[in-house]
Amino acid sequence: MPLEPVTAAILAQIAESGAPEYHQLPVTESRRLYTEAQSVPPTVEVYSVEDFMVPGPAGDIPVRLYRPSDKPAPLHVHFHGGGWVIGNLVTHDADCREICVASGCMVLAVDYRLAPEDPFPAAPEDCYAASVWAATHSTELGACPGLISIGGDSAGGNLAAVVALMARDRKGPEFALQLLLYPITEPSMNSTSYQENAEGYLLTKTMMIWFWDHYCPDIEQRSNPLVSPLLATDLSGLPPALVITAEFDPLRDEGEAYAKRLSEAGVDVQVRRFDGFIHAFFSLAGVIEATREAVDFVGIALREAHGLK
Repeated sequence: MPLEPVTAAILAQIAESGAPEYHQLPVTESRRLYTEAQSVPPTVEVYSVEDFMVPGPAGDIPVRLYRPSDKPAPLHVHFHGGGWVIGNLVTHDADCREICVASGCMVLAVDYRLAPEDPFPAAPEDCYAASVWAATHSTELGACPGLISIGGDSAGGNLAAVVALMARDRKGPEFALQLLLYPITEPSMNSTSYQENAEGYLLTKTMMIWFWDHYCPDIEQRSNPLVSPLLATDLSGLPPALVITAEFDPLRDEGEAYAKRLSEAGVDVQVRRFDGFIHAFFSLAGVIEATREAVDFVGIALREAHGLK
């Protein structure tokens, strides 16, 4: 299928601008530009947004809570993307607002520690700690009784998959769903989708090498399942999963491979490829109308996982 037309126009505009890519800049400058690029006025209104801190393994972790209404709602914990290096609460504000409204869930966004200052295992340990806190304090937050869900996009999808593994092996908490939006699941970068989409589709192979080198510079450590969940020998006993991939995304095949491995391990999995789209397309719902189908799809999956009508 050809590229979605608005997406194609955006990619052409980026190419014509000649602007440097994130991996061509110092990390601090990349973070500033990425934040500026995503800092747009909210197009989706939620009932309330509140910033606070929760305890973590190396100090307090900033979080942001989105409420769909003043009534109790299920709780979803979300981890932002950005290659474990450049994302934050601001860059993924739009994603969390979309999920909150589409699903009817409260969304707790987690501002975990970033590489290279804090490489693996800082990010997954922060995300696990925030998830444990959320599961323990959900009633205090005004959430409905029941299991929380977890999710994330790209590096955040990796972290959601890893937190699910950590929770299984550390005896809790349990999750209603793991929402994996075009997740990073292994480091080889030799799949067909990497060969087909290495350049020209926003996320590039060179950029992923830069992300990996910052997040987990020890090559041998990348085989750790808490770095690369696709390399885990045992994926049984994990929570149900929804895996979303995009046709023109280098990460497409590893996301779908992870869904296949989960299914083979007896995990209830739903996988959906969105043809015509690129990596990070979910974050463009405010400017690309065609992405609304993905937002609605995710909303329905979360509602069903939490037993909402």
